[in-house]
Formats: sequence, structure tokens, C-alpha cells
Amino acid sequence: MKLYHTPTSPYARLVRMVVIEKGLSERVTLIEAKTRTPGSPYYAINPSGRVPFLVRDDGVGMEDSQLIAAYLDRLDGRPTLTPPPEHRDWAYGRLEAYARSMVDGIAVHLREMRRPEGERSPTILAHEKARAERLADFWEREISDPLMHGALNIAQLLLVIALDAGRMAHLGRLEAGRAGLSEWAERLRQRPSVRDTSPVPR
Repeated sequence: MKLYHTPTSPYARLVRMVVIEKGLSERVTLIEAKTRTPGSPYYAINPSGRVPFLVRDDGVGMEDSQLIAAYLDRLDGRPTLTPPPEHRDWAYGRLEAYARSMVDGIAVHLREMRRPEGERSPTILAHEKARAERLADFWEREISDPLMHGALNIAQLLLVIALDAGRMAHLGRLEAGRAGLSEWAERLRQRPSVRDTSPVPR
């Protein structure tokens, strides 16, 4: 299989983490895609131009981090990372949705910061910064949930991705001043899948 990615995409990072956690590193070839480039040859492979993009062994291509992560998790018939959203009376789906929302907002901030300074929207930056701070407060309250400490799952991976992406987006360490969230994040960052895919220096 081939996985097209960019080193700084938080969505591609999620799938790269799943590849490591599921022991698929020898089966999945990582290929860096050229995105946001006029005439990129990658657009002939995936017309949307987005990453991640998985080309399966049968040649079929799949887009979307959530879809690809679920596919890879189920390849061995023993899914471990993707509990159904209704797990524990919908508690898991709730937490995963909040973690994904945090990634989505920070990704918007990150894209805005990559624009030339004169083209950045102060309104968007302020909105996403405030959202990230609110969600960091939410996670400080919720991080003790057993689902965030038990068997590794996508919600946990998304949250640590969001915290690391916050630094890339110039939002600083969102876990700073939030003791429970900070302790949780540092513990998760010791996992090889998190450490080896990190886009920010430790």
C-alpha cells in the first residue's frame, strides 16, 4: 500500500500513527505529496489534492483520515483503535468528536498563519485561538475520563495531535497551566507512534 502525506498535516499524522500502532510500517510505503502546487503530479493520483490518501493493494484510493484509520485498524480483523461511537453510552463518540473539533480549528489557524502576513485574517485567527483555549479548558476537565487513559484509541491520538499542532500554529503549549492535560500529554508523547511522527521539536 502507498500512503501519500505531508509532514505537517495533522490528518496525515493520525494515519501515520495508526500505521505504526498496527505494525504496518513494512506494508505501507510513505510518499510525500506536493499539495497546494499548481500542476502537481499528485493531482493525477488524488484529484482533491488533499492528504492523507491511501492507495490500497488492489489499486483503489481512499481519502479522509477517519476512513483510512478505520480501514487500517480493521485489516487484521482485530480493531483496537476505533471503538464504535456508541461505546459506553456514546461517551467515546463524544470525546472523539471534541478531539477532532480541536484538530479542525487549529488546522484552520495553522493554514491562516501560513499565508503572507498581509493576507491573514485577524478575525479568523482570533476566533480559532479562542476556540482552542476553550477546548483546552474542556479537556483539562475531561482528561480523567477512563477512555482517555485506557486502551489507546483515535480520540487520544487526535488530542495529542491537536496539542502539538497548536505549537506549530503559534498558539503555544495549550496544555500549559493545565496540570492534568499536561501530564497526560507528556505520557502519551512517550509512545513511539507519537514521538516518531512529531512535527515539532521536543
